[in-house]
Amino acid sequence: MDPRRITLWAAITGVLAAVVTLAIAEAFAAFMATPGSSPLFAVGAAVVDLVPTWLKDLVISLFGTGDKVALFVVLGILVLILAMVVGVLQFRRPPWGSVLLAAVGVVSVLAVATRAGSSALWALPSLAGVFGGIMVLRATSNKLHDWVHASAPTPAPITPGLSSTRNAARASVTRRRFFILLGGTAAGAVVIGLGARALNAGTAAVNTVRQALVLPAPAIAAPAIAAGASLDIPGISPLISSNDGFYRIDTALQVPVIDVASWKLKITGMVDNEIEIGFDELLELPMTEHVVTLMCVSNEVGGDLVGNATWLGYPIRELLKRAGPKAGADMVLSTSIDGFTAGTPLDVLLEEDRQSLLAVGMNGEPLPIEHGFPVRMVVPGLYGYVSATKWVVELRVTTFAADMGYWTPRGWDALGPVKTASRIDVPSSGSSTPAGTVAIAGVAWAQHRGVEGVEVRIDDGDWQPATMAEAISIDTWRQWYLEWDATAGNHTVAVRATGAPSDTQRENRIPVAPNGSEGFHTITVNVT
Repeated sequence: MDPRRITLWAAITGVLAAVVTLAIAEAFAAFMATPGSSPLFAVGAAVVDLVPTWLKDLVISLFGTGDKVALFVVLGILVLILAMVVGVLQFRRPPWGSVLLAAVGVVSVLAVATRAGSSALWALPSLAGVFGGIMVLRATSNKLHDWVHASAPTPAPITPGLSSTRNAARASVTRRRFFILLGGTAAGAVVIGLGARALNAGTAAVNTVRQALVLPAPAIAAPAIAAGASLDIPGISPLISSNDGFYRIDTALQVPVIDVASWKLKITGMVDNEIEIGFDELLELPMTEHVVTLMCVSNEVGGDLVGNATWLGYPIRELLKRAGPKAGADMVLSTSIDGFTAGTPLDVLLEEDRQSLLAVGMNGEPLPIEHGFPVRMVVPGLYGYVSATKWVVELRVTTFAADMGYWTPRGWDALGPVKTASRIDVPSSGSSTPAGTVAIAGVAWAQHRGVEGVEVRIDDGDWQPATMAEAISIDTWRQWYLEWDATAGNHTVAVRATGAPSDTQRENRIPVAPNGSEGFHTITVNVT
């Protein structure tokens, strides 16, 4: 056989062993009803935890809300390469391929063991998967050896034609056995994978519960949105972002699936009375409805990691008051069921005029699963990394001196107040438009302070005041537009906003780390 062909088949045996490893591990994780014990997601989550801040910023700037897809593609490529190396190594230098696969299993177990809520049993899927993968690797590699040996030339026969016929027959048999084992194992892995998918029906079940859930009417409803708050300009961001279109940036590679019947929120730490509340009990409390713009601290100047929605929930301050924070406490460490944490200033959550909510609804329906169902935090005026914990299960009253949220030790600011910002939605940068009257339009925000005004500059001209849509509240973005008498040529258009009180954006560009980007959003337009 051609050596290159042998190497290719050896690499394929490694890939098959990797597929079997993952299929068995996923099946065990599904059967045990512990999605967090999935080695693929555990390793991916560990990568997210370990990557340096600059790389995380780069991935989000390049892929935005597709950052998780990009991570899985990269992981998939790495797994494929590693699997091929395992197969070739096992064929040429047995048992080192099996040793390398076992080492990968150790890494998986370590990754699983560091997940929030993990137990010793969570190691079983990884161990079972690696054991099955090694068995398949050894069996297929041995069959490949048999095929190669049977295909090797032999000394000249005493009876001409007899030995060559026997060799050809033996090679055909060994080749057939190799392909039967390869194909049968691949089919078995597919069946196991489909079975794991069927067992892991938690998402579908929870979605069924979510769709059947009837949210209570708000005791305090959001004011009706005035007609003048929304501009009818093609291409401008909708005043209210759709649930499907709302940006999603979080550390959860596998969206947590939570049974509302078992969900509990605990308020612990430096309090006079620890509190535990269930979902049904939460829904019985008087709900508040409020329109709030949320944004990610990783949003670049002019970026789209920002959205505006109507949220329904219970004021966090009321539960905190019931718990009774002790003197000296200045921070609330919120924890997601997947282990993510955010540190929010206690005084912000206790403010009477700030609608910080334990949200259960988004735009008139229960929270989408990927946006935190059944309960998440919504805090106006703070970037999401210090406030907008999804799938929240604990609020621990503590201090900034004693505790840090997930991103703070990774170099991000501990407080995270939202900066005044603006964005040009239309025309898009690099586009062409006919000469004449052109609408320049977009959105601006200065959360929990309100936007006082927006100005637009064409080329090196003077700043011109834009026309502002009516404000919903100080906690939401405002739409704006400027009618531009465009003349032929290439032009540069910049925008700046002023938030109350007189907080005008600065022109110098500042990167997103450690506390949010700054600078004028600037586009180029070709007028024909």
